[in-house]
Amino acid sequence: MRKFVSLLVVGMIVMSCVPSKKYNELLEKEQQCAEELAKYKNSSLNFEADAKNFKSMYDVLNKDVVKLKADTSSLGNDYRTLLAKYDKLSLINEALETNYDKLRLTGARETATLSAELEAKQIELQRKEDQLMTLEKQLSERERKLEAQEAKLAELNAIIKSQETATKALKDRVANALKNFENKGLTVIEKDGKIYVSLEAKLLFASGSTTVEDGGKTALVELAKVLETEKDLEIIVEGHTDTDKMSGSSHPKNNWELSVLRATSVIEIMTSKSGLDPKQVMAAGRSEFHPVDESDKAKNRRIEIIISPDLDALYELIK
Repeated sequence: MRKFVSLLVVGMIVMSCVPSKKYNELLEKEQQCAEELAKYKNSSLNFEADAKNFKSMYDVLNKDVVKLKADTSSLGNDYRTLLAKYDKLSLINEALETNYDKLRLTGARETATLSAELEAKQIELQRKEDQLMTLEKQLSERERKLEAQEAKLAELNAIIKSQETATKALKDRVANALKNFENKGLTVIEKDGKIYVSLEAKLLFASGSTTVEDGGKTALVELAKVLETEKDLEIIVEGHTDTDKMSGSSHPKNNWELSVLRATSVIEIMTSKSGLDPKQVMAAGRSEFHPVDESDKAKNRRIEIIISPDLDALYELIK
């Protein structure tokens, strides 16, 4: 403002001292100066506003810079911390890689060893499986044979049981048929699946004779009548004597002949007076060599009729 007043005073002085043309030139220049001054004022105001804006921007940016510096410092610390950790982890990683390489080499050898052991185990396992299959086949075959044997054993037991039942029933029938002779030197017993009918010689024969007496014939016929319907029996008639020697010169000359002839006489009576099949009967002489009582000669002089079931079916089954 002071500059403008000074210029006005100077202009007035100049107008009083210079011609009109000059004055007009001066006015024109003064006008230009005023315009430039106004322009400069506007520019100055604009510059001041811009300066304020720049100042505000600067303050904001400065704050940002301070913050960025702080953040940068923090990040730098974090970076250095991470870098230290990274370096440490790098060392650990290098150590791990070294150990891994060592383990890989060692593992390769161990793997080869384990593979060889595994292969050997697999071969052994296969061998065991083959043996097991063979044993299973053998077991199956043995079980099959065992089942067959058990079936035959059951059949055998059934036959034996049937024979035992039949033998007991036959023994009862024989005992009932001969019960009138029980106290006259006749006994009936069952032993080892056989029926033993024992008749003392006094019931059948006179001393030294081979001819059956009438009383003995009755007992023999009764027995034969019981046995004639039993076609699955084997009958052995055994003659037994005491130890006394034969003194005559005619037959029988000795106890052997006497025991055999008495057995054949009994068989002749039994087969001729009944329907008993002679094929089922056999005569045998035991002489004096199977006594039942060493102190009683009368008991040793006897006829034993041994009645046995026909065991052909049983023997065939066993075979």
